[in-house]
Amino acid sequence: MKRRKFIKAGAMLSAGSALTVGCASGSDTDGAAAVQTRPRVSWRLVSTFPRSLDTIFGAAETLSNRVSELTDGRFTIRVFPAGEMVPFDQVLESVQKGTVEMGHAASYYFTGLNPALAFDCTVPFGMSARQYNAWFYYGEGRDLLRSLFADFNIVNFPGGNTGVQMGGWFRRQISTVSDLGGLTMRIPGMGGRVMDRLGVTAQVLAGGDIYPALERGVIDATEWSGPYDDEKLGFYKVAPYYYYPGWWEPGPNLSFYINADKWGSLPSDYQAALAAAAAEANVDMMADYDAKNPPALERLLGNGVELRPFSQEIMQAAFTASNELLQEEAAADPAYRAMLESYDRFKSSSNRWLGTSELSFTDFAYEREA
Repeated sequence: MKRRKFIKAGAMLSAGSALTVGCASGSDTDGAAAVQTRPRVSWRLVSTFPRSLDTIFGAAETLSNRVSELTDGRFTIRVFPAGEMVPFDQVLESVQKGTVEMGHAASYYFTGLNPALAFDCTVPFGMSARQYNAWFYYGEGRDLLRSLFADFNIVNFPGGNTGVQMGGWFRRQISTVSDLGGLTMRIPGMGGRVMDRLGVTAQVLAGGDIYPALERGVIDATEWSGPYDDEKLGFYKVAPYYYYPGWWEPGPNLSFYINADKWGSLPSDYQAALAAAAAEANVDMMADYDAKNPPALERLLGNGVELRPFSQEIMQAAFTASNELLQEEAAADPAYRAMLESYDRFKSSSNRWLGTSELSFTDFAYEREA
């Protein structure tokens, strides 16, 4: 069964169940009237991503469509791409102020407001997508992050993940730490701060602004996501060296932001529909990328892209600088330290388990596929 047909069928079942509940205590007419008296709610959602990046932007559309289906079209959410209503770097502020009801973003764009927001997205050498979801839903992550976002009058939900990202596109080869010195690179979040310590000048640019800057030589390198999005953005045309892994984004979580006052005003069944839709969008994005990235990488290699691993020297230097930075932030803020300690405890336990189960399997199986 096609996914869209499955979703439509599920929505019909949900609507049917609502009618059944309504009819159980009265006539068919009474049940139908109960459904029709649910309030009509119309919200706006602003994204940090351009519409052209259909998978990462599409998570917000998945949420919007699902909410409408689950509420028989009575709760609608209109999605706006980056720059159409607000700039990409003002999404959190717009939701906080109630200018719009919802946003979809990577929280590391807003670490200038609070460095701990990085833990809602990713930190260098941090958790994978699976680990983040486990920490959020079944560890301490949800309570800690909800407390953090309460300061911004926001309720947050996981809203998708790209999985381990690539290390980015470079106009020239990078073999040693000294090769990084003097480069200008588009890289946000803590990854950018670590690169700064390795001699790189880090910049933050919106998705649509990266290619022109790379083409003109304003920047020497850039990272974005993985093969599917990177191919769409055309980086391979001007920067032939494609490095991996993206150690600064091992499992970057995207989040849906909901203005807390607007969330509180929703009927409980609309809140449930929105939470369910966010969970579906979260799973859907990862599956979509896992399907699209492999053939995209093959196409890139067919276009002459030079695929290179970061050297062990660079990886070790980045690992050391990342840990130093995390500890410096923790020393300056007790709330940050509490977040880091919870994050690290969960990650260490998970790493021991996955290192036993999955790593031993993939080391054997992937090598034979190659």
